[in-house]
Amino acid sequence: MQKTTMADVQSELDEFLAYVKHHSNLVMGYPSARDYNFDALKPFLDYPLNNVGDPFVESTNKDNSRKFEREVLAFWAELLRAPADNWWGYVTNGGTEGNLYGLYLARELYPKGVVYYSQDTHYSVSKNLHFLNMRNIMIRAQSHGEIDYQDLRETLRVNRDVPPIIFANIGTTMTEARDDIGKIQQIMRDMAIPNYYIHSDAALCGSMAPFLDNRPAFDFSDGADSISISGHKFIGSPIPCGLVLARKDHVNRIARSVAYIGNLDTTVTGSRNGLTPLILWYAMKRLGVEGMAKRVRESLALAAETVAALNAIGVPAWRNIDALTVVIPEVHPAVKEKWQLATANGISHIMLMPYITRQHVDDLISDMQLYPAQGQANETN
Repeated sequence: MQKTTMADVQSELDEFLAYVKHHSNLVMGYPSARDYNFDALKPFLDYPLNNVGDPFVESTNKDNSRKFEREVLAFWAELLRAPADNWWGYVTNGGTEGNLYGLYLARELYPKGVVYYSQDTHYSVSKNLHFLNMRNIMIRAQSHGEIDYQDLRETLRVNRDVPPIIFANIGTTMTEARDDIGKIQQIMRDMAIPNYYIHSDAALCGSMAPFLDNRPAFDFSDGADSISISGHKFIGSPIPCGLVLARKDHVNRIARSVAYIGNLDTTVTGSRNGLTPLILWYAMKRLGVEGMAKRVRESLALAAETVAALNAIGVPAWRNIDALTVVIPEVHPAVKEKWQLATANGISHIMLMPYITRQHVDDLISDMQLYPAQGQANETN
């Protein structure tokens, strides 16, 4: 094997950095905000920050950022209207872990429960259900992506003797549709179902929804038992991360003391990233409530402009109410490849995340006109 010099290593890194810089500015199909600067946190890369265990219990390991993690959790607990004396949470490595945690709590509360989720639920959920060995039933989705409440009602009627565990989508992957947990709770009341659990998968929308004029029914005040949101999507982070919040009385059912770390084992993972709580804390301090609200308004305005601009050239673009996701017919492979547009079941989508500008939109539209999708050539030429 040829010996590798440090000059070779640096050359390879330089080549990769150029690749990342180029392609990172062309991501319009995946939810990833990039309008951030975390230079202030670079010195912490020199330390092995590890938030092992419960963030609310100090550990014998002092290389941690628990203080900052607790501030982040308290900030979002208030925005998500968690009960003041009955919430708990931690910073996760992303939405999938948060969803796994919510389902885990539900299983411990209702070991014989059945999970109900829509066909438009994120692909990772079926994997989580397999991990947890939980019984589950898929429910139809409406054409715009929201769960079919009538199908849910009829399916619950057949299984009324088993506690339902509802996995609600607060922003589906392809169309950003939101299930209404207020309607879901009404079904429970109509059917006199006393025991049930609702988890809100609010990976993208959880950090946006508190700032919407027409706030969707998705949080603790609306009846959620646990909520998962992502940090690297609308908030923005160079490292995938998120947080999960849950009613504390549910969490107390699974907590156990671990002498080795001098802490409680209440999380999914053991060792946890101590840098991402700092990232979320810095973003919280930089933006604040007003900054987040402004961020939402500006992104929604650009989403509306994008739909109008696409419609003007004959592309039947649409979006759900207050969504940043613009849905279009499947684009030409050259457009999909360049702009990294997620595509499935005959549709592609454009995500108007913070950092996306009108110039991005105009350049994408120019490419769509240059490379029209099959069946649209006559409309756009």
